[in-house]
Amino acid sequence: MTSQAAAPASGGPAVRAVRVSKVFGTGDARVVALRDVSLAVETGELTAIMGPSGSGKSTLLHCLAGLDEVTSGEVWIGGTLVTGLSDARLTRLRRRQVGFVFQQFNLLPTLTAQENILLPLAIAGRKPDPGWFDEVITTMELGDRLRHRPAQLSGGQQQRVACARAILSRPDVIFADEPTGNLDSRAGAEILRLLRDAVHRQGQTVVLVTHDPNAAAYADRVEFLHDGRIVSELLDPTAERVLDRLGHLDSAAPARSPS
Repeated sequence: MTSQAAAPASGGPAVRAVRVSKVFGTGDARVVALRDVSLAVETGELTAIMGPSGSGKSTLLHCLAGLDEVTSGEVWIGGTLVTGLSDARLTRLRRRQVGFVFQQFNLLPTLTAQENILLPLAIAGRKPDPGWFDEVITTMELGDRLRHRPAQLSGGQQQRVACARAILSRPDVIFADEPTGNLDSRAGAEILRLLRDAVHRQGQTVVLVTHDPNAAAYADRVEFLHDGRIVSELLDPTAERVLDRLGHLDSAAPARSPS
């Protein structure tokens, strides 16, 4: 557990990692997934995290979201030091400040689309703002699907339900782990546009893990991981520039190469 430190000033980054390392296992089974990673995700920004398989990108996302404990270093969400929080306080933080969108949708099959969307608020004992609920449902084009259960929805519709669930509570940060991995290109592009709109129209912050250069092109910037380290950064990415940067990742690079 790290010691408490002064919270960042108001208006600072939505998420910060400060010299974060993550180690799994011990002895011969020891695997270093993250190595001294420092990263600041600015409020109102869509940041993509990319890298080869095994580079640590999903591990970093899970650590930033408080889903996984770091071995050393600090993680901040807004002005709250996540590292070392009790399970109860961490649960409250995630309910109030964090939304999640995952590749597998994670919808409850016995609930309708509307019930799935409202579930986090119900668990937190909160009621949705009717106007905001209507706006989210309209944006997600789910008005005629609210009474359907997941098995009655297409993959793209299920992921739109998952996005609506993440956005509805107006979290400070939405963490998305390969949210388009199980979708065709058209449905995937739709989900990415919705996440980008949550940032640029609603002022939310999105951290996106993806392996797809086309998905990363929706971001404001891309952070590249290799062997558990951030080795490069790309601003205002295009799919072509992302693909080129992926082809030139150097595992020995100790620092970012901003553009």
